Amino acid sequence: MSRLPNFLYVGPDKAGSSWLHETLIKHPDVYLTPSKDLYFFDRYYDRGMGWYAAQFKDARDEKVVGEVCQDYLFHPEAAKRIHHELGDVSVMVSLRDPVDRAWSSYLYMRKHGIGPDTFAEALRSCPELLEHGRYATGLDRFLDLFPRERVHVALFDDLEADPQRFLDDVTDMLGIARQPLDDKEREARLPAAKARSVHLASAVRKGADWVREHDGARLVGAVKRSPLVHRVLYQPIDRSAVRPDERDVLTVRRELDSEVTALESTFGLRLRESWGW
Repeated sequence: MSRLPNFLYVGPDKAGSSWLHETLIKHPDVYLTPSKDLYFFDRYYDRGMGWYAAQFKDARDEKVVGEVCQDYLFHPEAAKRIHHELGDVSVMVSLRDPVDRAWSSYLYMRKHGIGPDTFAEALRSCPELLEHGRYATGLDRFLDLFPRERVHVALFDDLEADPQRFLDDVTDMLGIARQPLDDKEREARLPAAKARSVHLASAVRKGADWVREHDGARLVGAVKRSPLVHRVLYQPIDRSAVRPDERDVLTVRRELDSEVTALESTFGLRLRESWGW
C-alpha cells in the first residue's frame, strides 16, 4: 500500500524549489517523488487519490514522504483539497522578493520563447507574474486550515546567503538529521540562463507539457534533472547584468505592497528591509 505525503512544499516558483527537491531527495530519511511538480491538487485533481497515491509507491520506511510543487500556494482550492486528503500535513513556502521572483519567471518564459518582448508588457498580459507574488493571500488559505506550527515559512534570501543554515532549518522542522552540503550542493540548482536556440527550447518545453498531460511526470522529471539537457539547451547569463527597468520594479511593488504588509504583520518578518522596498 502506497504511503501518502506528510510534507509538501507548496510554493512559490523561482524561490529555490528545484534546489530543495534535489537536495532533500538525497536524504536517507526522505522520499520525494522523482518528478518535482505533480500539480495534483491544482491541475490534475480529477485523476483521483488512487493516481496520486501511486506516485509514492516506491516509498518505504522513510520518516518523511513528500512532494515539491510550486503552484499549490496560489490555487484557490488547493489548500482545502490538501487538508481534506492529507490532514495536517506539514507545508513549506520560500518567500522571495516579488520583484525578483516575477523577473526570474519572465526570464524563464523568454528563454522558452513564451510571452511578450518586454517585462512591462508581460506584467500587463501575463497575470501569473503578479498573482504568484500574492504570498499572503495564498498563505491565509493554509493558515485557515492548518496549525501555525505546520506551516514553515522560509526566505529565499537565507538560501542565497547560507544554504546550509537554510537546509538545517528545514530538516529541523521535519524532525530528521541535518544533512551536510558539499560545495556543489551550495550552488543554485538552476542559475539564470538563456536558450541556445529559443525554438528548440520551446519545442522541448511543449513536449514536456504534453508528456505530463499524458501521465509522464516521472519522465519529465528525469529529463529536467539532467545536467546534459541543460548544457545542450541553455547557456548561463549574469543575472546582475540583466535587470528590470526601474518603472517595472515600481509597478510590481505598487501592486503587491499590501501583500508584503500582511506578511510582515502575520509572521513578524522585516521583508521591506530585506528586499529594499
